[in-house]
Amino acid sequence: MIVTLTPNPSLDRTISVSQLLVGEVHRAGELRVDAGGKGVNVSRALAANDFATIAVLPASGAPAVEFSSRLDAAGVAHEYIDLEGAVRTNITLVADDGTTTKINEQGRVSGPADARAMLDAVERHLDGASWVVGCGSLPPGIDGSLYLDLIARAKGRGVRVAIDTSGPAFARMVAACPDLVKPNLEELEEYVGKPLVTIADVLEAARRLVRSGVGTVVVSLGEHGALGVDATTAVHANAVVDKPLSTVGAGDCLLAGYLSAVEAGASLSDAVATGVLWGAAAVALPGSRVPSPADLTGPTVRVSSSLPLDMIVNT
Repeated sequence: MIVTLTPNPSLDRTISVSQLLVGEVHRAGELRVDAGGKGVNVSRALAANDFATIAVLPASGAPAVEFSSRLDAAGVAHEYIDLEGAVRTNITLVADDGTTTKINEQGRVSGPADARAMLDAVERHLDGASWVVGCGSLPPGIDGSLYLDLIARAKGRGVRVAIDTSGPAFARMVAACPDLVKPNLEELEEYVGKPLVTIADVLEAARRLVRSGVGTVVVSLGEHGALGVDATTAVHANAVVDKPLSTVGAGDCLLAGYLSAVEAGASLSDAVATGVLWGAAAVALPGSRVPSPADLTGPTVRVSSSLPLDMIVNT
């Protein structure tokens, strides 16, 4: 069982447009609404591929009803913390060439009591859990100590912890030595305080995290795949997507794929390859749709421990 916590969930409205032009009037194409937030996306991807998971998140009122209908349809077990106004509405505009523009609300102003309620809800599901995954931004009023406390509670029960967040929350949780962190390139650059231009730069930044006590670092690099680093190994994997439709949730699917492989006893190399496969499959799907087993037959993944150190990943 993989338990996910999404402190700042959202209903994601994805609208397709032929081309996004600033200041112009656009005619909307396809509209898709998904239950979202990074942890929710991880649970949706796991459930779509028959892995046991439960999503823990704050929700109340009509948004909770809509969330439930969508999670039930996706086969995702869930528990709500009853906090009014906790569900944001995020808007994503996707152009025909796959370019993605996001407008995300900040979320409900919360406080320490709300954070404790979230942690208590997660703790109710730790018996039999193999991983707890804390994902996404934090609502205003809750600081990075939420993830620190999540790591402490899970580790106290012998459950491994993965964290995918950004900014001050990322910097704070590193000190608690989670088993896995999954930053994207921009989040890792923010942590180290400088641009990371090549795979060699990303490798050194990831090794810095491992030296600080993080078990494994998986860095999502967009079209350049992902880099996985632990105390003894570093691997790079990538896949080409011929017709990208949306990058929304692709990093979350990468994390879900990685965890699914680890659950099956995979090596770091195989787990990173699986993560990239799931992430690439998500990019080929509309909106924040997650891949099912049928979608995982398309992309071809290349994985190697001979790292392309000179590869430019940030221009």
